[in-house]
Amino acid sequence: MEIRIPQKTKGILCIIMSALSFAFMSLFIKLAGEIPTLQKSFFRNLVAAFVAFYLLRRKGLPLSCGKKAFPAVAGRAFFGTLGIFFNFYAVDHLHLADASMLNKLSPFFAILFSFFLLREKIFPYQAVCVVCALTGAMFILKPSGAGLISIPALIGLLGGMFAGLAYTLLRKAAGLGAPGPFIIFFFSAFSCLCSLPQCLLHFHPMTLPQLFFLLMTGVSATFGQFFITAAYTYAPAKELSVYDYSNVIFTGLLGFLFLGEVPDYLSYIGCAIIIITSVVMFQITRRREHSKTEAQQP
Repeated sequence: MEIRIPQKTKGILCIIMSALSFAFMSLFIKLAGEIPTLQKSFFRNLVAAFVAFYLLRRKGLPLSCGKKAFPAVAGRAFFGTLGIFFNFYAVDHLHLADASMLNKLSPFFAILFSFFLLREKIFPYQAVCVVCALTGAMFILKPSGAGLISIPALIGLLGGMFAGLAYTLLRKAAGLGAPGPFIIFFFSAFSCLCSLPQCLLHFHPMTLPQLFFLLMTGVSATFGQFFITAAYTYAPAKELSVYDYSNVIFTGLLGFLFLGEVPDYLSYIGCAIIIITSVVMFQITRRREHSKTEAQQP
């Protein structure tokens, strides 16, 4: 007997796997050491571009997406690249927790842009769950507030906004029939081209371990890109955004296991809030879907 998994459940699983993949990406970026931001960004996207191109060729898919979907694909690449660059800039100029906090505003922006661009209705319980998840993230990140009223903070905020817009355009592109591998290839290739001039002019020599960690950064980011592309194909941002905060939990666990970073009691409180919020939202969504299905039955 074949087990049918609901589309929204697939989306939730994919967004959680994406969060885990990006947590590994953050770990490898840190292990790579002192390397220019754009050089790290170049390797982050280079692997994904090659993998996506290989999948396109293997599946016999065209290196295009159609006229209707192309504006959304191009917008996803443009704003996604801005989101990466701005977030990396914020990380370099703010406390890590402060920069992470600003980046974690992207789910809010994804929901807002989905409402305005895709006309996806937002239910009150979804907004409450996202606020609770962000609160849990703040317990873990513990932002210092130092420099939050500054140009780097504004850039970090814009980075979160652009990331949210990019995810919304990703869903729109997928809805218009753009293949997932092409969306990833176009975005990754575009980001590589944008960072290439800076890398060539100010290339930082790397040791073999640093090169390995940067390549693993690219591998992790590739998995993250494929999972998040699949997630927003299966379900809207309002259903997925709260689960994206699992990235904070995964990052904390990896920091403890590989870097010896010991979490304090506030971090445990934050993890509990995020997990409870995710379970509550999943249960509410499942009950609503069940009630909707029963109402449609004769």
